[in-house]
Amino acid sequence: MTREVGVNLQRLGGNARYSQCVISADRIETAGIVARDLRQDIGAQTRDVLQQLEDILAMAKVDKSHLTRVQIWLADMADFDAMNAVYDAWVDQQNPPARACVGAALADSRYRLEIQACAVS
Repeated sequence: MTREVGVNLQRLGGNARYSQCVISADRIETAGIVARDLRQDIGAQTRDVLQQLEDILAMAKVDKSHLTRVQIWLADMADFDAMNAVYDAWVDQQNPPARACVGAALADSRYRLEIQACAVS
């Protein structure tokens, strides 16, 4: 689904409640992304969420080198090191975004993490 509002605002994916991605001029923002298979451990959920992030960026015609900020919410901060092992292998080492990671209660107790990101085109 693509919706255009005004001259410089484009909404990609999603439904009536949210857009997976909003593009305004050269700024790209994603919705929060959670794992599809909630039975997985933190490593597998992290890989799934990062793949979804790459897919959303591709819809906006950019890649992870265009990321400017990544916000990570962890359901359990004890998962910090395991999540970082996957994230560190994934992130563009030449173009790392600003990043924050905090502990938070997520919408479903089976979610191990949620990631939201911003990028530029």
